[in-house]
Amino acid sequence: MTSLVLKRVASNDGGTFGVLIIYGTPFALTLEDPWRDNLKNASCIPENTYACRRVISPKFGETFEVANVPGRSHILLHTGNTEEDTHGCILVGESFGRLNGVPAVLSSKEGFKEMMEMLKGMDEFELKIQWVI
Repeated sequence: MTSLVLKRVASNDGGTFGVLIIYGTPFALTLEDPWRDNLKNASCIPENTYACRRVISPKFGETFEVANVPGRSHILLHTGNTEEDTHGCILVGESFGRLNGVPAVLSSKEGFKEMMEMLKGMDEFELKIQWVI
């Protein structure tokens, strides 16, 4: 099974920022909620290794869902820019910056599209989430 690594590199009130790696090569950036004790729709998920499976989201279309997160469900990788867009999910983008004065992940549609292209033909993968801070 293909394995992706999400290395969380910084966290503050504006979110948790990370680097998404496949086959040992970084290819996208991420933004999640700050750690808030795994609170549904408001926290990043615990550091662990998770199975992710391809799903069709009514709001985001074809994407991947992070499965078997304790006490949580419907955690998706999807597009968005700021912590306000996360709702407990993982946003994918191409660069970090600011949007309307708040920390953001930018070029999200492009970053998400790149991720989906890399995972073309795969229905599932393993996601290992690690804090490096």
